Amino acid sequence: MTHHQVTYGDSMAVRLALTKRYKPSTVNKMLSALRGVLKQAWRLGLFDADACHRAADVENVRSSTLLSGRALTAEEIRRLFQVYTDDRTAKGAREAAIFAVFYGCGLRRTELVRLTVDDFNPVDCSILVNGKRRKQRTVYLTESGCRLINDWLEHRGTGDGPLFCPISQAGEVRVSPLRGESVAYILRRRQEEAGIEPFSPHDLRRTFVTTMLDAGEDVLTVQRLAGHADVTTTARYDRRGEGAKRRAVQSLAIPCLS
Repeated sequence: MTHHQVTYGDSMAVRLALTKRYKPSTVNKMLSALRGVLKQAWRLGLFDADACHRAADVENVRSSTLLSGRALTAEEIRRLFQVYTDDRTAKGAREAAIFAVFYGCGLRRTELVRLTVDDFNPVDCSILVNGKRRKQRTVYLTESGCRLINDWLEHRGTGDGPLFCPISQAGEVRVSPLRGESVAYILRRRQEEAGIEPFSPHDLRRTFVTTMLDAGEDVLTVQRLAGHADVTTTARYDRRGEGAKRRAVQSLAIPCLS
């Protein structure tokens, strides 16, 4: 079957087959790809516009599953920072800076390993992030987070290249990109030292969003800082739970009737 022969029934059959094998989020990504292919076929003149619209008019799969991942508590964050700052070696300085960027800026793991020294501006404590689909955004560190990066640069040096680099067993910094798998290993090892529950690099991104929202920052600002294309994605990162709703209700001023 070629593109111009695809019907709405075919698309629904694909949707049904996918739902039997994959999670809703994966199915929806595949359906989005299908719509994209059909649209390109129409642009190339291989598909009538009306037929293309009908074939692509297949709804996403709704999910009622619980949100994945978690947000770290304030006590867990404190214990992790204590573990990092107690280590006075080059590795300790590097990992304290990595954690500060993850927690303080909400970066994705791929974004963090792409950072270069030139992306960090110590004057205004900002970082230029190259995100998904080549979109750039500027995020900001606290003064303490900025200081942690400067401490790491005393070991690494300020020459061109990746901001975060591998370190040999002898403590020698190698100016080359740090792999995403290495970042996950670093966090897992320090999590065990701190004696807290396991978490993923992406959980730190969830923690960032949750902390910002819990501090009263508006969701649009948090969306821009996180680099989300849609505010609904930002909302899915919110792990405040029922407590946030309960506190919000308490802010309502209901007049007492005499």
